[in-house]
Amino acid sequence: MAPQRVAEGRSAGAVTGAERRCLATGAVLPKSALIRFVVGPEAVLFVDIEGRLPGRGLWVAADRAALEKAVAKRLFGRSARQVLIVPGDLPAQVEARLEQRCLDLLGLARRAGHAVAGFEKVRDWIRSGRAALLLEAADGAADGRAKLRGLAPGLPMATAFDAARLGAVFGRDHAVHVALAAGGPTERLAAELARLAGVRGNSEPGAGQRRATTH
Repeated sequence: MAPQRVAEGRSAGAVTGAERRCLATGAVLPKSALIRFVVGPEAVLFVDIEGRLPGRGLWVAADRAALEKAVAKRLFGRSARQVLIVPGDLPAQVEARLEQRCLDLLGLARRAGHAVAGFEKVRDWIRSGRAALLLEAADGAADGRAKLRGLAPGLPMATAFDAARLGAVFGRDHAVHVALAAGGPTERLAAELARLAGVRGNSEPGAGQRRATTH
């Protein structure tokens, strides 16, 4: 599920177990649409991409403007009620961690046999109905992407990485077209791609992903 826009979050009312309030905007959003931070030793702020680190969580929407606001206005320290050491390049750090998380999940899908690369293989998966999510290299040719899109106009597509980074996951120099089957790794990857798009500040879905959800 793609993260809701900050403006669509609830700013008042009860917060459920699956929701948290963004400390930058006050919006109540699903955890999947937020980034969790924790205070570590010596009052250093750490990003907790997977949401597993111990300690009280400080939550910010997966949105570039919200992250920048939280840093600029020292909202982390205010929420934690203590002086914190917050990296000035925190939004960039979050983006890098999310990128790595996405690539790790893609690698997991590949090893499980749930992902293939290459135009012909991706085309075959689309035609057979196995493809649930497409990853297209951001620097790939538009005609190849359009041909695959024409085979399944409603299939979710993301363009979050260039061909070199996609190729590295598959042990090759470049990979322009990637398809993933439905399943655990793909659903988690779609959710992380949505957070990454928000943190990158992509206002248009096609800039970082196009409704990267699985069926």
